[in-house]
Amino acid sequence: MKNVFGKFNIVDIVIVLGVVIALVVGVATTKHFRQTADKQIEATSPITFQVFLRGVTVTGDEFPIKADDKTFITIRNVPYTELNVVKVTSQARQTIIASSKAKEQYILVKDPAQPSIYDAIVTITDTAKITKDGAVVGGNKIKMGLPVTLEGEKYKFNGTISDVRVTSKSGIEDAGVNNLVG
Repeated sequence: MKNVFGKFNIVDIVIVLGVVIALVVGVATTKHFRQTADKQIEATSPITFQVFLRGVTVTGDEFPIKADDKTFITIRNVPYTELNVVKVTSQARQTIIASSKAKEQYILVKDPAQPSIYDAIVTITDTAKITKDGAVVGGNKIKMGLPVTLEGEKYKFNGTISDVRVTSKSGIEDAGVNNLVG
């Protein structure tokens, strides 16, 4: 027995152990004891998600992102692709002032101290892979709070995903699959 180990050095033993471990993992995967990433995908479905843009400075006459345009999206500082903008809601920053009417205690007016500051919600659509953990777009799980960058010819805005909805092909929310989105 001592003669057998005398012919092998430590590197040979490590290589043999590595090959044995790889074979065990391969057998476990083919026998479905271990689940691969492809097996976790339950469906492919269209999704819409909203990006909240807070405190965007726009000194022009109109907000630069418009519905039916395309915007290039970057997820976690990794460029992804151009996606369709479905809807844009932008509003100038407002402030509260006391009302002179007896019924209303206060009213909201455009903030004169911040005339060019806007908050916006941009709704975007894409096709995602649906897993148990939620929707996956461009290799990233799309969840609320995820930082994204929207970029077009005249703008580059940083925002946060504020809503994710999985829709069926007819455009109606699919309640069964929507429960998977976290």
